[in-house]
Amino acid sequence: MASTRERRIAKELADIHNDKDSSGVAAHPVDISNLTHLKGTFPGPPDSPYAGGTFQVDIVIPEMYPFKSPQMKFDTKIWHPNVSSVTGAICLDTLGTGWSPVGTIKMALISLRMLLESPNPKDPQDAEVAKMMMEHPAQFAQKAHDWAVKYAGAPRRQLLTETYEQEKLVVAAKKDDPTRYQGYHKDLIDRFVNMGFDVDAVVDAFNFVGIDRNGGEDYELEEAYMGDITARLLGEQ
Repeated sequence: MASTRERRIAKELADIHNDKDSSGVAAHPVDISNLTHLKGTFPGPPDSPYAGGTFQVDIVIPEMYPFKSPQMKFDTKIWHPNVSSVTGAICLDTLGTGWSPVGTIKMALISLRMLLESPNPKDPQDAEVAKMMMEHPAQFAQKAHDWAVKYAGAPRRQLLTETYEQEKLVVAAKKDDPTRYQGYHKDLIDRFVNMGFDVDAVVDAFNFVGIDRNGGEDYELEEAYMGDITARLLGEQ
């Protein structure tokens, strides 16, 4: 008889399969008789150095799932500050301290895809890549694209590296704008931003769900609210 964990994984895999066209992520067991070892795939985000590539991650579901996050690492080599260029190890709060039992395999894969869209060189897994991204963003973008072509099957294209450098300046300025939080405490919003979601999207989800601003003070959200916010961010509401 299948365990509770295996039944949940099977349900999640069915959901991923049914939602593949809209979510863009996929996952399947390495061996159909073992649902605790999976391979996940997702495309590189458009308008990023990874566009057009297909990236594969190895997924091991721990005994304590969903109370403990899936263990994921990239099989596809990638030049990214939050992924080891040698081992594929990933630095992402969603897969560590930021994990919640309401999280799913699909959410984790979408968070990884969003991480490719919005790298965070200030919290790196690979210091060499992070240094290049912060000091030479155009050079970083070109090398990230070269690796996407070589290892992820992305089509070769001409990158507008000057535009990439300008965009980084705009993004940096935007991140420092406190009005984006619309009265919510920054740490409250950033718990979801650290999962790979955009600040504006998280604030929109908070407003949609009706989360209390609590006078701008930080506080712990109930898990039911966290589930509603996550569902909104994943386009399930």
